[in-house]
Amino acid sequence: MNSINNRATVDNCWNMIGIAGDRSCPELSNFIHCRNCPVYSTAGRNLLERSLPENYQQEWTQLFAEKRTNLQETRVAQKSEEFIDSTHALTSNETIAVVIFRLQREWLALPAEVFKETISPSLIHTIPHRTNKILRGLVNIRGELQLCISLSNLLHLENADIQPEALSPLVYSRMVVVVKEGNAWVFAVDELYGIQRFPRQELRDTPNGTTSAAQTYTKGFFHWRSRSLSYLDDELLFTSLNRKVLP
Repeated sequence: MNSINNRATVDNCWNMIGIAGDRSCPELSNFIHCRNCPVYSTAGRNLLERSLPENYQQEWTQLFAEKRTNLQETRVAQKSEEFIDSTHALTSNETIAVVIFRLQREWLALPAEVFKETISPSLIHTIPHRTNKILRGLVNIRGELQLCISLSNLLHLENADIQPEALSPLVYSRMVVVVKEGNAWVFAVDELYGIQRFPRQELRDTPNGTTSAAQTYTKGFFHWRSRSLSYLDDELLFTSLNRKVLP
């Protein structure tokens, strides 16, 4: 940055014989201070009005670009540190987001990330020689055929002769679409509550009273609204569906 540091040659007498020097200037008795002297003010004006050195603008542009790059790198580093801190905080106080729904008398939950959408009950088209207790057929969802299964039959849930008390005065059956690793399945639910978050440490072991088939697919349970909410193992569920339904 030579041209930035170079200055035009000036008569800097104030540093030699003036206030900043040995004070031998005969004009000090008249002006008291160098800043009151016309020589000092003329030198300052000449510095401001001097021509720009060669490459002056380019060198300052480069200097500001370097500062901007350093600032951006600093901000990126700060963001990285903030992300790491937030990740550590999440690990120490991790929550599980689930979608809660009811089948028969059982309140169940699956990880929220596997749910793609909910739809009104649709016509199920049976598949010749393929339809069974688990595979109910095909459902048309916006022009795309999706496999529809009975999650109740997969879990061997008993039919409820008496409907349990609903959470809402108006209960609507729904169909839900779940997707994992490109595999999509549709199944009907008797009641859909929605998304709920639980601290991971609140997940409890599966109670002994759970039916054997349902217990196979259950990771654990949460206490929720004075109910026992079964948290299903989505990995095992999708693996079983692929094995039992797909050829």
